[in-house]
Amino acid sequence: MAWYPGATKYELQPESDSQPAIKPTQFIVHSIIAPWTAKRVYEFWRDSTNLESHFGIGYERGDVGQFIGTHTRADANADANRRSDGTGAVSAETASNLEGTDPWSDAQIEELISLGVWLHREEGIPLRICRTHDDPGFGYHSMFPQWSTSGTACPGKARIAQFKKTVFPGIVARATGAAQPSEQEDDMPTPLEIWNYRNKNAKGKIPDAYGYLTGTAADVDALRTEVAALRKDITTILNLVKKG
Repeated sequence: MAWYPGATKYELQPESDSQPAIKPTQFIVHSIIAPWTAKRVYEFWRDSTNLESHFGIGYERGDVGQFIGTHTRADANADANRRSDGTGAVSAETASNLEGTDPWSDAQIEELISLGVWLHREEGIPLRICRTHDDPGFGYHSMFPQWSTSGTACPGKARIAQFKKTVFPGIVARATGAAQPSEQEDDMPTPLEIWNYRNKNAKGKIPDAYGYLTGTAADVDALRTEVAALRKDITTILNLVKKG
């Protein structure tokens, strides 16, 4: 089993030794509706429930705790850890306000990015958003019904938006050494908008550039070419602006 060096180890027993082994291929982010520290999350699971995640990220300081090794099943992921081929998901609970409506803090975002990069390098989780419930990659709890036992909105609208715009792009940027998009680029056309503009009859065919690629191989190659050209143009413009 693997233990993240950036986390404090709070090992849950008997779960850590008794639950089945998995081969981690996904990282699923959750919210726990309580403004707790990682240690308090551990104490809650230790004393009152068996629906644990692998990691917990605290509310105020973004402190990180690990409760189970990444090669052991954690039950908060439902069927994501009960696949017949033995693959499974690593999960992280992120503390929130009592309504589950707040965005992640800067400290929590930083820890999610650092943890995601480590999981990519340590476990080989690919740098893409999961396209199906059993597809390797990164995701959040409410993405697929197979990941919860009774339906969920977790981790909430604000955090889902951050996952798409900040957390996952941040993981990709740091893992690959690329520059992370700044908030000033929010008005840039998206890859989907470029595709729709250039291909009027293909509207809606490719819903997302970070993993939900559902078109043909030729569609995907064309989209990548458009995105690369756009990024080159923007870089040129920004460099000219900096030079005055």
